[in-house]
Amino acid sequence: MSAQPIVGQIVLVRHGQSTLNAHNRFTGWSDPELTEKGEAEARSVADRLARMGVSVDAAFSSGFQRTVHSLEIILAALGSVTVPHADMALNERSYGELTGLDKAEASARFGAEQIQHWRRSYAGAPPGGESLRDTVARVVPYYLRAILPRALRGETVLVVAHGNTLRALVMALEDISPFAVQGLEIATGEVLDYGVAADATVARRHPLETP
Repeated sequence: MSAQPIVGQIVLVRHGQSTLNAHNRFTGWSDPELTEKGEAEARSVADRLARMGVSVDAAFSSGFQRTVHSLEIILAALGSVTVPHADMALNERSYGELTGLDKAEASARFGAEQIQHWRRSYAGAPPGGESLRDTVARVVPYYLRAILPRALRGETVLVVAHGNTLRALVMALEDISPFAVQGLEIATGEVLDYGVAADATVARRHPLETP
């Protein structure tokens, strides 16, 4: 962590549980709705942010309804009038032929070891899908162009996105290696709060555990 003074804040949130999450299915670029549990997780995020005294200046999500709806719930609960930005650059990684399969079906078709490799490795991609490296290649330029500059102007930026999108952002924020990111998992409704210094390094990292 940097010893520099904090100038801005970036809060990363994984969307609430979706209908496909609830059935342990690979979601990727499909667009399921939130479950009731997912909506409750988004409200819980808002409660935790409110207790922190967070006032959102800028908000970003992917183009999928599970993040858009989660962000809407959070902003409404915080009483924020911030107009959110939805961009496909923050979409979840594509799982290609795994999309819609539950983990048991996928393992039966491709083998459990292969599925684990595709899920957790940096460069491995399922047939017709993206690797985490591919996801990083579209997420990080958007972060540098649209998200980081807002924090460097002294703003509090809220990003509601997906597990692999957030893994890409954590790599950029914390400068962690492709090897280290393989062990990183982010649960639905999980919150990571970063204080950003003027040199764009992280001066504070505060994970807010799910209740």
